[in-house]
Amino acid sequence: MQGTTVRRVGLMLAVATALTGVAACTSQDSSDDPGRDDRAARGRSLAALRSAERATEHAESARVESTTTMGSLMSMTADGTLGWSDGITGTLTITYTGGTVADTMRRLGTTSMEARYLPDAYYARMGAKFAEQTGGKRWIRYAYKDLGALTGGSGSHLGDQMRSTTPNQSVKLLLSSGDVRKVGEETVRGRTATHWSGTVAAADVADAALRKQLTGAGVTTETVDIWIDKRNLLVKKVEKARMATGLMTQTAHYADYGVRVRAERPPASDTGDFEDLMRKRTGTP
Repeated sequence: MQGTTVRRVGLMLAVATALTGVAACTSQDSSDDPGRDDRAARGRSLAALRSAERATEHAESARVESTTTMGSLMSMTADGTLGWSDGITGTLTITYTGGTVADTMRRLGTTSMEARYLPDAYYARMGAKFAEQTGGKRWIRYAYKDLGALTGGSGSHLGDQMRSTTPNQSVKLLLSSGDVRKVGEETVRGRTATHWSGTVAAADVADAALRKQLTGAGVTTETVDIWIDKRNLLVKKVEKARMATGLMTQTAHYADYGVRVRAERPPASDTGDFEDLMRKRTGTP
């Protein structure tokens, strides 16, 4: 029973990591009309952000460094490369640095794992101790279409989320804000960038319900700050939200746009399928 519980926790952590380690959240499709009389005043700001969204999307890949804290639940870092020309692809090294999640991962034998994203599935390398409970498999494969078994029907939503968590989506999220404003010119890691800020309601945060499902922490509003460089590319993003477990903060830096991205499928002989593992856990034939 204990091994089953630890294994299930590990499976949930790997999926939650996939959600928070890439880019935190994206926006729902929103109308270009904010429904206010100040449309003209906001026109130039929105035009600038749309230009940044297009430029970032067309870059198709970038190097990502992020830090995420979710109250007492978790703190973690993610570092690697992501591409988004044909679905999401890439490889990240994710390290848990604090919170109850880090404690659980230590019991699983590691606080660091490799995550590989491919257009149809996400792979997590969980380590040797975890493999002892999964038939020797060090990798777990999560087919996006199968994730409903873990998330109570939200699996297809998580698949969409993971396929669209790219830097241009952070710009799109800010475009959904009703109070987006230009803060000013600042320097980000030696580059001049324009700082934009806004507040996004939970209804516009596509993964809010899923975050609550995985972490027990709902989101009411988020503040989103982004920095756009002279090439119209996103170079930094900060998201903050109040959750049941405390303040959620994620800071991400993006660089080397156009970098070559490689994400190879792990060997089949060393990979366990999430659906099969869950079937064994529940005893379903």
